[in-house]
Amino acid sequence: MDVHDNARTTRHSRMLMVHRLAGGWSVAAVAQAQGVTPKTVRKWRDRYAAAGEAGLLDRSSRPHRSPDRLSDEQEAEIIALRRQRLTGPIIARRLDRPVSTIGVVLRRHQLGRLSALDPKPEVIRYQREKPGELIHIDIKKLGRIDGIGHRIHGDRRTRGRRAGWEFVHVAVDDASRLAYTEMLPDERKESAVGFTTRAIDWFARHGAPVERVMTDNGSAYLSRAFRDLLTARGIKHKRTRPYTPRTNGKAERFIQTSLREWAYAQPFATSADRASAMQPWIDIYNASRPHSALGAKSPLIWIEALAAAATTTPPATADTEPGFVGAGAVKPREATAAGGLGLTAAAHTQAQSESGGDNLLGNDS
Repeated sequence: MDVHDNARTTRHSRMLMVHRLAGGWSVAAVAQAQGVTPKTVRKWRDRYAAAGEAGLLDRSSRPHRSPDRLSDEQEAEIIALRRQRLTGPIIARRLDRPVSTIGVVLRRHQLGRLSALDPKPEVIRYQREKPGELIHIDIKKLGRIDGIGHRIHGDRRTRGRRAGWEFVHVAVDDASRLAYTEMLPDERKESAVGFTTRAIDWFARHGAPVERVMTDNGSAYLSRAFRDLLTARGIKHKRTRPYTPRTNGKAERFIQTSLREWAYAQPFATSADRASAMQPWIDIYNASRPHSALGAKSPLIWIEALAAAATTTPPATADTEPGFVGAGAVKPREATAAGGLGLTAAAHTQAQSESGGDNLLGNDS
């Protein structure tokens, strides 16, 4: 029951009218006590007498008869023309009917937009089997903080001065969801290459030696410097199809989670405060936050369990193709068509961190 803000009666207050009348109250007394007219009290009394509690619910405002409504055959004619991808005005001219009538019919059949005629692409999910087989890399641009913004106070009419941008570089392991992030001043190739170098070393130290990297088609990832880095490390570079962010969906999903649970979870007075809160959240994400895709385990615990199982399980027959898990054991090339993730196994050279220090759960300091 959808009740508007100024409604004087609800199902419960209408039942209260019935109880008071049954208790001997007069119609006028009930109306005065509940702030309604006697006519309203008599209406709900009579409806309750006719239909019981069901009579106290709001009725549909739709008329019982619609003599001017088009017949099923006439509506079918409109739908047939729509399926030829004709617009509403063209259908109206062809059938000599008002555009508004055509629009009502199309919306009734969920065909108000031409895009409704296009078949929805099949959702095919994939997940790599081994940590480090595929690392998703992406960048999220965040506005620098110059006071409390509209996401907190809700008023978009007040705008502060443009304080510029900060860039969160993220790397997420496809199999384990293990994540590494850094807040950097830009998204240029120098920053992207430096971040990727540190990410590769960090993943290797945490049980996920990198074999493949997936990025979008940003200029930083198309640069020679980025290509040379991956070539030197023996890592295969995979790119998403243009305008298809779902191909890099695990990075996109991680960004949504980080915005909800970190960046926009609370008001920050400065950008420095927001940046300082990032690492503690990443530590929780990697070490203790459960993931439904990992059987309610955290990424680090899932990697440890996988390593423990590998030490106690007899070695399986050698298989030159990388393994995959997911719906119907769909392989990524089949999942993403031409230009997909690929099946070629890449050689890997484990690199040592140049920084030397190792923050166990988060970024190197």
